[in-house]
Amino acid sequence: MTQVTPRRGRSRRADEGPRPTREQRVALGRAARAEVPRSSHAEFTPGAQRPDPVTLLEGQGAARVPELLPIRYGRMAVSAFTYFRGAALPMANDLEGTPRTGLTVQACGDAHLANFGLFASPERKLVFDINDFDETLPGPWEWDVKRLAASLEIAGRDNGFATKERRAIVLAAVSAYRSAMRDFAGRTSLEVWYAHIDESAIQKRFARDLSAQRRRVLARGLAKARTKDNLGALDRFVGVDGGRPRIIGDPPLIVPLRDLSGVALDPAEAERQLRGVLDSYRTTLEPERRALLDQYQLVDFARKVVGVGSVGTRSWMAFLVGDDELDPLFLQAKEAGPSVLEGFAGRSEYDNAGQRVVVGQRLMQAVSDIFLGWVRVQGFDGQTRDFYLRQLRDWKGSAEIGEMVPTGMRAYGELCGWTLARAHARTGDRVAIAAYLGSGPAFDQAIRDFAAVYADRNERDHRSLVDAIASGRISAESGL
Repeated sequence: MTQVTPRRGRSRRADEGPRPTREQRVALGRAARAEVPRSSHAEFTPGAQRPDPVTLLEGQGAARVPELLPIRYGRMAVSAFTYFRGAALPMANDLEGTPRTGLTVQACGDAHLANFGLFASPERKLVFDINDFDETLPGPWEWDVKRLAASLEIAGRDNGFATKERRAIVLAAVSAYRSAMRDFAGRTSLEVWYAHIDESAIQKRFARDLSAQRRRVLARGLAKARTKDNLGALDRFVGVDGGRPRIIGDPPLIVPLRDLSGVALDPAEAERQLRGVLDSYRTTLEPERRALLDQYQLVDFARKVVGVGSVGTRSWMAFLVGDDELDPLFLQAKEAGPSVLEGFAGRSEYDNAGQRVVVGQRLMQAVSDIFLGWVRVQGFDGQTRDFYLRQLRDWKGSAEIGEMVPTGMRAYGELCGWTLARAHARTGDRVAIAAYLGSGPAFDQAIRDFAAVYADRNERDHRSLVDAIASGRISAESGL
């Protein structure tokens, strides 16, 4: 792997004219109601030319590691919800034909409820935020809301919730988005930028709806997140091999570089190339963070399978140490390709897809990993690819969605709705969007109906994948 100098993305051109007044922005949002009635968002009628979703997934797989694709399909086949998690591209294709207001934000592109979670801020506080930005791109704000709402409906079905319970969960989440956007419309830009949800706010919110027993489970989950740090990763991933600390393999999910088939490199040459990659990535960090990174030395490198939808993309973990082995740093380098939204919302302005992810993450998150950066490299197979890097673990925590009760999922959905609104308010015209949404439930009810219809479609698509596996068209491995 050798480093390639990244070409910087084109800068956005600042508006040359005067900024629209608040009244003009409100008028813009209200005018959008006439062109795109809020009730129209309930609509979803796939056309006769809708691509086969399995074919779309196969097309994605063409650029991925072939031997890992059966893991991806096996994970997606488990349930309608796990299928949905990996089906960002089919849904982006479906959303292209749905109504949109023309108001653009920095969109997540994959805002399902499992892509929200806990992590540490630089001030060492637990915060709740969106935590996956592989598909981020400027795009319609409605698309993120619809993906979040559909994910709640689908997860509720997987958990066996009644129709009435699921409808209440989706309504609450969309209402939280709408109410938060209207609140942010009345705040200053700095107030919006600084807004976030921390541990105390999470506990306060869930205290209203959860039993004492489930509040204790929540408290244990928050405490557990703090153990998922670099020292925790040291215990989980590293052992002693030949008297030296090394990443211990767990194939096919974790494969150290030295054990990876198809990589015929002298160990010294491999280490030289990897150090070159880290040097190139280092230039994308702020100077003070470069100084911190420089206190660590590379020890080992391994390929690591992550997520559901990301399986098959090239993902690496780097093990570095500082003063001694009790000062570890684990970095994850994850391959970045074009966003699934690019075929429908326009190409990214950034030539480097890793930079696209990093910029989008910094725009949407209240706080971001201090080691977040990007690099372009020529891989061991001679192909040039883009990656973004961040810490592998830094107080990471995620909800156990399959164990949620209806009241818990409702409270969680409201947190996600608020968080998504905050992310959109940072980059979009929050005043115009709030004026479009209004104070009544018309939009909420439309998205609730959309979510139910799309969940039906998702179930059929999931069945298509299961059938493709059964017929031998698709190879899948279960339990990985």
